[in-house]
Amino acid sequence: MQLFKKADANTEHDDLGALFDWPLVAKYLLISRALDDLEEFDLVKQKKVLYQFSARGHDLAQIMLGQILNRKKDAVSGYYRSRPLLLSLGIPVEQFLQATMMKQGGFSNGRDIGVVFNEPKHDGACVLPMSGGVGAQYTPVAGWAQAIEYHSQTLKNAAWDDAMGLVLGGDGSVATNGFWSALTLATTLELPMLFYIEDNGYGISVPSHFQTPGGNIVKNLASFKGIKLLSGDGTQPQEAAALMAEAHEHIRQQRKPVLLRLTVPRLNGHSAQDTQSYKSDERIAFEQQHDPLPKLKKFLFSEGLMDQASWQALEQEAQDITQTAYQAVDQQDFADPAGVERHAFAETDADGQPILQQQGGIHLDHPEFPPSSTTVAAEPGRINMVTAIRKTLDYELTHNKKMLVFGEDVGAKGGVHAVTLGLQEKHGEAQVFDTSLSEEGIIGRSIGLSLAGLLPVPEIQFRKYADPAEEQLNETGSMRWRTNNRFAAPMVVRMAGGYFGCGDPWHSQCAEVKWVHAIGWQVAMPSNAEDAVGLLRYALRNNNPSIFFEHRKMLDHIWARRPYPGDQYIIPFGQANKILSGERLTVVSWGGMVHMCQTAIENTGIDAELIDLRTLRPWDKDMVLESVKRTGRCLIVHEDNLSAGFGAEIAAVLAKEAFFYLDAPIERLATADIGNPHDPRLMEHALPNPESIAERMLELDQV
Repeated sequence: MQLFKKADANTEHDDLGALFDWPLVAKYLLISRALDDLEEFDLVKQKKVLYQFSARGHDLAQIMLGQILNRKKDAVSGYYRSRPLLLSLGIPVEQFLQATMMKQGGFSNGRDIGVVFNEPKHDGACVLPMSGGVGAQYTPVAGWAQAIEYHSQTLKNAAWDDAMGLVLGGDGSVATNGFWSALTLATTLELPMLFYIEDNGYGISVPSHFQTPGGNIVKNLASFKGIKLLSGDGTQPQEAAALMAEAHEHIRQQRKPVLLRLTVPRLNGHSAQDTQSYKSDERIAFEQQHDPLPKLKKFLFSEGLMDQASWQALEQEAQDITQTAYQAVDQQDFADPAGVERHAFAETDADGQPILQQQGGIHLDHPEFPPSSTTVAAEPGRINMVTAIRKTLDYELTHNKKMLVFGEDVGAKGGVHAVTLGLQEKHGEAQVFDTSLSEEGIIGRSIGLSLAGLLPVPEIQFRKYADPAEEQLNETGSMRWRTNNRFAAPMVVRMAGGYFGCGDPWHSQCAEVKWVHAIGWQVAMPSNAEDAVGLLRYALRNNNPSIFFEHRKMLDHIWARRPYPGDQYIIPFGQANKILSGERLTVVSWGGMVHMCQTAIENTGIDAELIDLRTLRPWDKDMVLESVKRTGRCLIVHEDNLSAGFGAEIAAVLAKEAFFYLDAPIERLATADIGNPHDPRLMEHALPNPESIAERMLELDQV
């Protein structure tokens, strides 16, 4: 394999004219330099810009790369040094300064750092929300590329036929989970995706040979199958153009991935505060000698595309554009602090109409869902929660061809909990499919799928397995807020957990409070089959990302079995269920503890009211407050650890809003602050159980 694909020295610029507008490349490069100068030398010192990352040295190749994104459904995601590419996509200079100067009307209205950009677009290259996390940009682009194929091949939408996904990353990012997960996705699924690695030799101060052996990711991928590998000099206009053209042709025509590595100098520090003291004088001089700007100028002059006069005129134009934009932005208002709490979740206007995000999710197409009802239309017999969830997924898959169910073992095996059994056989491998063993990849691709207008329903086999995907889960939840409702990625993440016939620290964890605490996530924890149907259907038709927690024990527990409530049954989030009415004590619980609480109440004979919250974000505060104000006593029982569990949130609300109604202290009963023990006897001791719940209830009843 030829690892270093060099451009032919005799290549004429006319051969690449269809892809590259060289005078425009020069214009954007000069504007990029002017922006860097303005920010680094003036605005940072004046504290009008707080985060500044110069793109000098990276700029030429990025601008050229932006010019190959010329299809209606292309998408790109970069990172904090990717502004030149966005310039080449035609985003106005004013928007960049609005972002870095934290002004109203920028990419996030001052919510996110000004160097991570986004640009919703449906008729040209969409700029997916960039991340401040290194490597987090890769798997969402892989998800977009997978969505391209689904729209084109399965939904037969010709607008997506020759689209591609482009992701930018530095040499440091090739060591991250996101990079390797996306590489696996792109190669095993043969996705139309371009990995662009701009290798400047340093991850801040750490040399690239710490990131990959020898410091050259292309050499180290020589035996990797299913991807075209290209490498060269990103400061030489003709060489870089030839490599980009080759990558472009391969992806557009062959519909397979390419990794393009170009060496570039980082002519400034990592950020405006970085003095580069870790570089030798010789290294800095070497990098300055490889500045792409003089090379571009020489190329344009030698090819007769520009002369000295036109170059000087272009330099002045770039300065004028930058200064004019700055003068305008400097006079603009900052975002109103009163609005900073908006858009954590989807909102409605004064007339009750949804305020839709500009990009992401199926709701932008105003889908017509089948009718729904909060009335139970029970079918004869009782089914377990496994069957209830499966029937709901089956019905929604049938009526929503943009819905995709996937995860490890969900296909032919039908899931390790048998929830998806038979769904792939009925709906096909395009709509129900297995994934590689990477939770980062499962959730990261879900972001890209959702942003491309599909409804991802990924499965995380066990709650603990969500930890490697926590970065992408946080990216998903915070997206609507940090982009000020420009983007959102609605999805339903199904995850199992909780105690079973035995426990263990890896498969029996709940820890649901983590996602209640996280930005932008709805969290449902049904205790029975009927509720599972209604809550899942609501989540699948909602415009927010949701965690749907499937408790391992309750999946086939006798108590949790209920009649199937019908294909129209739906339960809006935030509506608790009063299982038992009482006047002496309020018991609040959810998930796998509800049946234990009911058993304890029945065994003691206490006149207790039992409330099953069903959802924790949002939770039914009104029902709990009404009950506690009437009974004067409250016991909160949950499976998650005691310290900082969700019971503490409920207790804090009750202490503030029901304090004068209390006849006894608010009590919590939860798992000790340890892992879930494997031995069933140890597990029974560590977790709340009917006996320990009854004991605590009797203590409260006597106060």
